[in-house]
Amino acid sequence: MDSSRDLVVGIDSSTQSTKAIAWTRDGRAEAEGRAPLDLSNPKLYHFEQDPESWWTACVAALKELLSKVSPDRIAGIAISNQRETVAFLDEHGQPLRPGILWLDERARLEVEDLSAELGAETIHRITGRYPDITPCVYSYLWIKRHEPEVFAKTACFADVQAFLVNRLCGAFKTGWISADPMGLFDLQAKQWSPEILAALGLEASQMPAAHPPGTHLGDISDQAATETGLRAGTPLFAAGGDGQLAGLGTNCTSPGRAYINLGTAVVSGVWSPTYAYDKAWRTEIAAQGDGYILENCLRSGAFLINWFVDSFTAGGREDPSIFAKLEEAAAAISRGCDGLMALPYWSGVMDPHWDTAARGCLIGFGGGHGQAHVYRALIEGMTLDQVMRSELMEQNAGLEITEFLAIGGGAASPLWRQMLADASGKAVLISDTVEASALGAGMIAAFGAGWYASIVEAAGAMAGATKAIEPDEESGKEYRELLEIYTGLYGATAETNRKLVAFASRGAEA
Repeated sequence: MDSSRDLVVGIDSSTQSTKAIAWTRDGRAEAEGRAPLDLSNPKLYHFEQDPESWWTACVAALKELLSKVSPDRIAGIAISNQRETVAFLDEHGQPLRPGILWLDERARLEVEDLSAELGAETIHRITGRYPDITPCVYSYLWIKRHEPEVFAKTACFADVQAFLVNRLCGAFKTGWISADPMGLFDLQAKQWSPEILAALGLEASQMPAAHPPGTHLGDISDQAATETGLRAGTPLFAAGGDGQLAGLGTNCTSPGRAYINLGTAVVSGVWSPTYAYDKAWRTEIAAQGDGYILENCLRSGAFLINWFVDSFTAGGREDPSIFAKLEEAAAAISRGCDGLMALPYWSGVMDPHWDTAARGCLIGFGGGHGQAHVYRALIEGMTLDQVMRSELMEQNAGLEITEFLAIGGGAASPLWRQMLADASGKAVLISDTVEASALGAGMIAAFGAGWYASIVEAAGAMAGATKAIEPDEESGKEYRELLEIYTGLYGATAETNRKLVAFASRGAEA
């Protein structure tokens, strides 16, 4: 082992930015580079991104990083990426159209039709995911129906990691934990599902080759070295989905500790040694390659907060003090927001309802409610929804979550993290590592580079220290009352929302 190569790099290509962070052997961030990513919303329910922007942002982030540390110090690289996002590439690896993001909702009919053809239970058993608009597989069917020329020319349906690996190393390869969120990967056989591929009229050769976490996927090419500043020949190792890597980065590698990412979406998961699937969660391959992650996902997390701030406050996020002002005002409002409650399903709902037509609502408005009430109600709604889903997972999976480890931008909110502790009755740990997904990728790179004997050992050595936010018992009692009210809100609004979504969809297609 070359002692001069004392850093590994975790690249985190997420929905709104790309980060490249150099990590030391003990998990300290030595330096980093960042670049923004834009997404487009060309029409109702459509969310897209230019795959070329994944590469240009990756290059920009790496160049900034390598202006601070020597590329000769890098022992290995791994990539964390936004999940359930796909690029449609021709035989030369060039995008045929914009990539479709995990936020996209265009494929509602395709969810129904593929479920009818294969059976919802069959899809659920194979992929660990109950049929829903989030996995890419339904977008494949949408493209086949609406853009058949693109479908016919697509040589590779590439996840974000595979796209970047090809640009860095010259091969379409990915990791299990980036393949499985696509929605056509057999989680027990660890291969692209022949049954689902056949239903789409596809071959496994049109998918990236999928490998276990930590597999050596290739080395940085001369061309990529010229573009990024990396040293040619630097090894790149298989990592993948940012959710699983966030769990690894926070050392959630055994039952009991659940990660919760208060990011664009609110995503929480806990490790299970055995495969289990249920409508109360979605199942994924764990980042260490051993066992599975049982995961909850609320699609509208910080995305919802940012939407509210940009739409209903003067100046929106251009005002650098806006969040501090709202936090202070919301903290002064009593639990329950003086009778205002939010159902945070702005982008449909996954577990446990699996309803693509679900929509958000604010109920209980009165003349005394103001801006801060809405802000607090949105956070309370997301918190109550998380507690409801976590408790259902514990019950159905026969496990016990003893603590949450919170990451993501929302973890910086004292209001949100205390609310989560109080409502759940569990301690909420705050890590001194903010970039957990990039650190998880760094842990895999450290294993691949030979620093540690296993990925789990790397996680134990590189995860940072934490501080605990303890629940308040009296506050918890009030949240239990609110939770009882909240659990009836979806059922009370579901049929109305289905009718409204159908009406709006007709207008969008006109």
